[in-house]
Formats: sequence, structure tokens, C-alpha cells
Amino acid sequence: MDTFVFTFFGGVNIASNNKDAMINRDIKASQVLVIGPNGEQLGVKPIEDALTLAEYAGFDLVCISPKSDPVVCKIMDYNKYKYERNKKQKEALKKQKENNLEMKEYRLSPVIDIHDFNTKVKNVSKYLEKGHKIKVTVRFKGRQMAHTELGKEILDKFYNELSDICDIDQAPKMDGRSMFMLLIPKK
Repeated sequence: MDTFVFTFFGGVNIASNNKDAMINRDIKASQVLVIGPNGEQLGVKPIEDALTLAEYAGFDLVCISPKSDPVVCKIMDYNKYKYERNKKQKEALKKQKENNLEMKEYRLSPVIDIHDFNTKVKNVSKYLEKGHKIKVTVRFKGRQMAHTELGKEILDKFYNELSDICDIDQAPKMDGRSMFMLLIPKK
């Protein structure tokens, strides 16, 4: 948010470049439909009367619907409104992230070394604990296609290492030159 500071006649006025909503003196309409702090309709009033009502109540006059005729304004605590709106947006983003957990893919080879295998197991366990789905793929090259049972053994061994924190969503199966299985975290 860009903030500009203007100084005139020895006073300081802080103007914000944020176009969230028009409040108080920013409202340009001559007549507004006023909604009270408890949600009750107070009727159509001149802007000066609406500002006086808001000031008397100790709140701000916030423009809710600037394009309607007449403009709809509500008397509310604007800072509290912004705080709650931001809190709701963060919660919605958090829920969206929970719903959109990614599927991570790990590729193995039928001739993988034990240390590489253990490193992949360790990395996969971290993602499973976060709640991600894991797709484990064994890719066969050249003559390795004649020994697809080695790939199945690698996938079974991989699952056995992680069986305490995950379940098999889809058992190992061939797809072209690769064999894959899907792992999901235990509930």
C-alpha cells in the first residue's frame, strides 16, 4: 500500500492510495441510503446528515455500494471491518491450500542405490506428513523392460518403508515404459 504524506498549514494529513472503499469525506454522493451499525435502515439522507450520524455514533460512514441509486452507506468501525475482512481472506486462503494439496511425484530407477532410496523415502515422508499425495514412478530404459518385476519390488519396498504413515491409493501398475503407484497419508 502506497502512502503519501501531505503537509499544509503546519498540519499533517495522511492520504492513502489504497482504493478499498470510500469512507467519510471521500463519499461524493449528495444523497445516501444509510444503514445503521446494527443493520437497521435509517433511510435516504443528505451526506452531511449521514456523516453527522456516523460521528455521533463514534463510527465511520463506509460506502458499501457506490454504483446503486441512491448510494448505500453503512455506519461501522472501518478499522475493525478491514481487520475482520483480512482475517476472513486469510482463512479462505488457508482452506484453499488445504483443499488443493499437491500431488508430488518421485521417480525411481530399478537399479537405484540404497542411499538414494533412503533419501527419497525421507523426503516423501516429510510430504506425507504435510498431507500431500505422492506418485512414485519407476522408469524403465532399454533392456530393463524385460525385468519389470524389479520395479515392482522397488515400489513394494518403498511402500513398506513408509507403511506406518501412508496407505496405497493405487497399487503399482504399468503405464508404457514406467510403473507407478499412488500413496496417500493415513487419516
